[in-house]
Amino acid sequence: MVKLNKIYTRTGDDGTTGLVDGSRCVKHAARIEAIGAVDEANSAIGLAAVAMAGSDHADSLFRIQNDMFDLGADLATPLGDVGGKDFEPSEMVLRIVPAQAEWLEQAIDSLNERLEPLTSFILPGGSEAAARTHIARASVRRAERSVTALAQAEPVNPAALAYINRLSDYLFVLARIANDDGRADVKWIPGANR
Repeated sequence: MVKLNKIYTRTGDDGTTGLVDGSRCVKHAARIEAIGAVDEANSAIGLAAVAMAGSDHADSLFRIQNDMFDLGADLATPLGDVGGKDFEPSEMVLRIVPAQAEWLEQAIDSLNERLEPLTSFILPGGSEAAARTHIARASVRRAERSVTALAQAEPVNPAALAYINRLSDYLFVLARIANDDGRADVKWIPGANR
């Protein structure tokens, strides 16, 4: 369990921040950018959860928020050699595991059964819950770009990459569910205002 006695430590006043392994890096490093983007996406997911308060969907989003903290902890723990045991979770190292992305896949499949196939791209809107979920989806996509940029420079847990990729798909489908099972989706009309 985490225990925070003080919120400020002054250790970051020099423009660096600490990682789980005790090392420090600059706050504008690709790793910290990815962690920050995941945190921003998690906040957007929180707004979507509030819009769906009291529903099973809100409970799923709260579960995902917890996973997003796991993802942040994973990213805050640098890996050694790719393919080594650094990818394995332990008591001291929190890692995203394949089962977390698999849960998202099952949830997507379950939700998608309620939806008619898309015949057009849709605009990110409709109901308030759908609009907030689309904001969360776009935030997750930005976080994914940050995580994949990090993966170009340093090893990243493959399960973490799969999780963040699957999450935006889940949020897209959930936004359609929030739009009366897709019936209230706002369709894109190409060139409508020319």
